[in-house]
Amino acid sequence: MKSHALLLVLTMLAGAAQAAPFADGKPAHGKALHAKDCAGCHANRYGGDGSIMYTRQDHTIKNPSSLAQRISTCNANLGNKLFPEDEADIGAYLNQTYYKFR
Repeated sequence: MKSHALLLVLTMLAGAAQAAPFADGKPAHGKALHAKDCAGCHANRYGGDGSIMYTRQDHTIKNPSSLAQRISTCNANLGNKLFPEDEADIGAYLNQTYYKFR
């Protein structure tokens, strides 16, 4: 019986480790923050609406942790003063819209 309980706990922990990236983020709020704090810089840098940054062949973001790090770096460099939950919301929006990490 103990082995069944251990297996159940391990299964639950494995499921938690596989949670969707930015699962706690709010994509709608992230979209608004992105429009306010991110899109202008991307448009200046890449032209148009700046979305090519996410869709170009040579984009450097390959996993959720690199996306989270990039958002934090931009936040710090631009002095946007976003809270961690705001960064998670932007990550949720970008993941839902462009990256589709699982």
